Amino acid sequence: MAAGVFSAVTVTAPALIGAPAALARQHAKQQVKPSGARNCRNHGSFRRWLAGFRKEAARRGISRRTIRNALGGITFAPGIIRRDRRQSFFAQSFLKFSSRLISRYRLRTGARQLKRHARTFARVRRKYGVQPEVITAFWALESDFGAGMGKLPVLRSLATLAYDCRRPELFRPQLMAAMKIIERGDLRASDMIGSWAGELGQTQFLPTHYYNFAVDFDGDGRRNLLRSAADVIASTANFLVHIGWKANQPWLQEVRVPSKLPWQEADLAIQHPRRYWARLGVRYRNGRRLPKDGMPASLLLPMGRHGPAFLAYHNFQVYTEWNNSFIYATTAAYFATRLGGAPAMRRGSVKTNGFSYKQNKRLQRLLVRHGLDVGGIDGHLGSQTRAAVKKMQLRYGLPADSYPSHELMRRLRR
Repeated sequence: MAAGVFSAVTVTAPALIGAPAALARQHAKQQVKPSGARNCRNHGSFRRWLAGFRKEAARRGISRRTIRNALGGITFAPGIIRRDRRQSFFAQSFLKFSSRLISRYRLRTGARQLKRHARTFARVRRKYGVQPEVITAFWALESDFGAGMGKLPVLRSLATLAYDCRRPELFRPQLMAAMKIIERGDLRASDMIGSWAGELGQTQFLPTHYYNFAVDFDGDGRRNLLRSAADVIASTANFLVHIGWKANQPWLQEVRVPSKLPWQEADLAIQHPRRYWARLGVRYRNGRRLPKDGMPASLLLPMGRHGPAFLAYHNFQVYTEWNNSFIYATTAAYFATRLGGAPAMRRGSVKTNGFSYKQNKRLQRLLVRHGLDVGGIDGHLGSQTRAAVKKMQLRYGLPADSYPSHELMRRLRR
């Protein structure tokens, strides 16, 4: 799920095919660390490695027929390795990224899909408690409702990445799971066309997620996330529940914030009851007062104190489980609110211009020079970089909204 490579879909905004963040989520779940960096080198032949993997599959109960159909004639794909080494799409600012991804086309098409599959969405909501607009936003962003699922042979991609030195601990189980999907009868080997990172279906499931959480909701005896809208909708809901979705609870709401606030409290890692935010003068987008109740929420400022502001609830954390890119998670959650009838967000003042990819990397180098962990100098303004920014803002007496500024850059250079 998610991506760094665009599909060739002819729509007004690119579908996200390929997926660094989904893979990072899988690392976090398994507590697996990559064995090599982006510039690691492979040793030993791919053919010999594949022969060993065939034997392992047989030991795990995969039939000879499935092994032959899945791995017969598989060759190493150097182009997949090149794609895996370059991923910078999520270095864009939230405003830029969301503007590109939440297009008029997707808003219109999403509304049509909600009406077209209203009965299925109603059944799924009764069973899983996941709101239709939440599922629809993921469906749109991941594949434009099936129009852009990817065009590459998934088994070849997975075999290449499982052999590669960089992340074999992640991709070896994915290749095995893909073979189990074939063995179970959900898909044929020839059906497995998808993203370069091996994701399948209209909401881009990694094979392990497909095998474990796909649902046969149309009753045809197969879990088909490539062609069955009912299976796609229900499987997406089932997976969201697995990673923590609370039934029929909110996820994100746009708010207005006063000009003065203890900005260091605006942090996804910090939650307060809504009555706390109400006392500080935070209000809903339309000016209505927040309820003075105990529902926990974080104040989310994706572009800092001068940009849009949101209250993020427990279910927003599920978005970061789906995709650990802060920018993607916020965009997907905001998109779902739009499909649910919310107006376009207030973009804030001119001061919300985001840093470029190169500026973010310069910022990260400066933060590292000051002894802070930014999670890698990659140009992404992720959670670790934002935490480091906040720490330095507090040290310098600047408003600690976790968002970089030119003033902070000047202080760091000194």
